[in-house]
Amino acid sequence: MVRSLPPLLLSCPFGVKPRHITLVPLIAATYFLVAGGPYGLEDIVFRAGYPGAMLILLITPFIWSLPAALMVSELASALPHEGGYYVWVTRGMGRFWGFQEAWLSLTGSVFDMALYPTLSVAYLGHLAPSLTAGGRGVAIGVALVAVCAAWNLAGARTVGLSSAAMTVLLLTPFAVLTVYAFLHRATSAAPPVPPRSLDLLGGILVAMWNYMGFDYGSTVAGEVDNPRRTYPLAMAGSVILVAASYALPVGAVWFTGLDANLWSTGGWADVARAVFHGSPAGAALAVAITAGGMIGALGTFNAMTLCYSRLPLAMAEDGFLPRAFTRRTRNGAPWVAILACCAAWLLCLRLSFVKLIVLDVLLTGLSLLLEFAALVALRLREPALPRPYRVPGGLAGAIGIGIFPCILLLLAVARNQSEPVGPFTALQLGMLLIAAGVVAYFLGNRPRKS
Repeated sequence: MVRSLPPLLLSCPFGVKPRHITLVPLIAATYFLVAGGPYGLEDIVFRAGYPGAMLILLITPFIWSLPAALMVSELASALPHEGGYYVWVTRGMGRFWGFQEAWLSLTGSVFDMALYPTLSVAYLGHLAPSLTAGGRGVAIGVALVAVCAAWNLAGARTVGLSSAAMTVLLLTPFAVLTVYAFLHRATSAAPPVPPRSLDLLGGILVAMWNYMGFDYGSTVAGEVDNPRRTYPLAMAGSVILVAASYALPVGAVWFTGLDANLWSTGGWADVARAVFHGSPAGAALAVAITAGGMIGALGTFNAMTLCYSRLPLAMAEDGFLPRAFTRRTRNGAPWVAILACCAAWLLCLRLSFVKLIVLDVLLTGLSLLLEFAALVALRLREPALPRPYRVPGGLAGAIGIGIFPCILLLLAVARNQSEPVGPFTALQLGMLLIAAGVVAYFLGNRPRKS
C-alpha cells in the first residue's frame, strides 16, 4: 500500500500550466545539459591518448549514458511533474531520500555550474590571452552568469528554442573540421603518447562528466508538451547526438596524425590550427570554434539554469524551503529560485577545471544512483503505476541498468582520494557536504502546509 504523500507528488504541481517545450527544443536543451559540443574532451585525449580516448568515448555512452536515459524515459513518462528526479525519489523512497537527492544535485551544481564560465574563459584565452588576463577572466564569468539569469527569466520556451539555434551554430565548425580531417588522413599512425601522460582513470572521470546530465531535463516536465511521449524520444535522440558529436571530431583528428600531447583544456582552436597547418582557413576555423566554445558554455549554463532552478521551487512547495522560492514571473519562470541559484554558482569560479569535475561527478553521481534506486523502489511499491515507457527486462532489467553507473562512480571516488581542494581532498570535502545534507534535512524538515 502506498503511504500518504504530499499533494506535490500526487498530482501535477503548481496548478495547470501551459506546456511549451516540444520534442526538438527538448532534444536541443538536453544536448546542452549533457554536452554543449565536444568542448571539454581535450583532457581525455591528453590523458589517455587517441586509442584510449576513442575507447572511452565509445564505451561510456553504453555503460553510463544509456542506463540513465532508459531510467529517465520510464520515470519522466510515468511521473511528468515539475521537480523531476526530486519527485521520483521522494515518491519512491520517502521525504528523507528525496531531500538528499535535491541536496546532492544542488550542492553538485555549485561546482558543476562553475565549469561553464571556466571553459568559456579558457576558450577565449586561447584566442586572445589579453582579454582574460588578470581579473578580467573572472569578470567575464560573472557576466556570463548574469546573462543566463536574465535569459531564464524570459521563460522555458525561450530557453528551449534558443538551445536549438545554438546547437546548430556551435556544431557547424566541428562539422567542417571533421570533414577536412577525414579527407587529410596521415600516411602513418599518430605517435604514441608517452607513458608519463597516460591517465586512463582521469580520462574516464572527464568522460563521465561529459556524458552526465540526461536526467536534468526532467525537472521542467511540467512545462513540456505531451511529456509521456516526448521524454523517451528526446532521450534516444540526445544520446545519439551527444555520442556522435564527441567521437567523430576526435576520431577525425586522430586520422591526421596530430600528436595527442598538443591537446589541452580549451585547446580545440589550437587543434584546428594544427590540422590546417597554420593556414588562413585554419585560423578562421579556430576563431569559429572559439566562438562556438563560448556559445556552448552559454547554452549549457542557460539550459542548466532552467533545470536546476526548478528544484528549489519544488522543495519550497513541499515545505523544505521558504515560500518565497515559489514566486514566478508572468511567463512561469521561478525568479527567486533563479537568482538564488546564480548567486551560489558564483562562489566557485576560481577553482580549477579538474577540481570542479571531481566534486561534481561525486555529488551528482550519487544523486543519479538515488534515481536508479527510485526506479526499482517504484517498480516494487507501485507496480500498477501507468508507465508509457518501461525499461525492458522486468525488475531484473530495472536493477541491472544501475550496475555499471555504480561501478563508474566507485572509480570516481577512487580518483577523488588524491585530488586536493584547499585543506581537504575532493573525497573528504564531498563527504562533508553529504553529511551536511543529512543535518540540513533534520533542521529544515517541517510539515507542508495545506
